[in-house]
Amino acid sequence: MSTRDIVFPPARQALYERNRYSPAIRSNGLLFVSGQVGSREDGSPEPDLQTQVRRAFENLNAILKAAGCTFDDVVDVTVFMVDPASTFERVWQVVPEYWGEAPHPTLTAVGVTWLYGFDFEIKVIAKLPEGLPN
Repeated sequence: MSTRDIVFPPARQALYERNRYSPAIRSNGLLFVSGQVGSREDGSPEPDLQTQVRRAFENLNAILKAAGCTFDDVVDVTVFMVDPASTFERVWQVVPEYWGEAPHPTLTAVGVTWLYGFDFEIKVIAKLPEGLPN
């Protein structure tokens, strides 16, 4: 088994250690990022949906930055939404603030019934820029 090259964003290592998972793993030129939610500093969910989505993207961007990437390096996105029938349009009003220009990454959107008190989660796979550790 290969060694896991873990990427930790600044000031959040305790959160991941407490919950026993890695925020991101570098492997074979790719960065695999765990699902990110719109948590406040204390780990609680942001109550406003659109603010929660923005926080999820900010948490994601902190991990991408720690790995030497940006959202432009993202090739695949999976989002999870509680009750997408009533939340999708409000969520997708925020997404263009972070998504960038076309061509856009691939996307899978999944409706779920529970996200540990959150309404939105995003996980991605990014291509590591040339010259960065694999």
